[in-house]
Amino acid sequence: MFDDASRYKNVVQYEQKDKRGRTVKVVAVPAAPQQSLMGFHLLKKGQKTDHLAGRYLNNATMFWRIASINDVMLPETLSELTEVAIPNKR
Repeated sequence: MFDDASRYKNVVQYEQKDKRGRTVKVVAVPAAPQQSLMGFHLLKKGQKTDHLAGRYLNNATMFWRIASINDVMLPETLSELTEVAIPNKR
């Protein structure tokens, strides 16, 4: 269900009935990973977190790690900042 880049890859899945009576697979939200800070990126107009993740983490799908280290739920929120914290690759 989740690829190797997903923070949900090792989370236990279970089945639940939705409002329409269908059985669906769900996962609990995992705890945020402990990350160390690589540094800061001065954000330029039009830059997105997936582009930054591709540049600094070598994987655009890891944009959620940038959002997490900046303590935001929605990556779009970062567009209001001038500096964005960047986590280490690991």
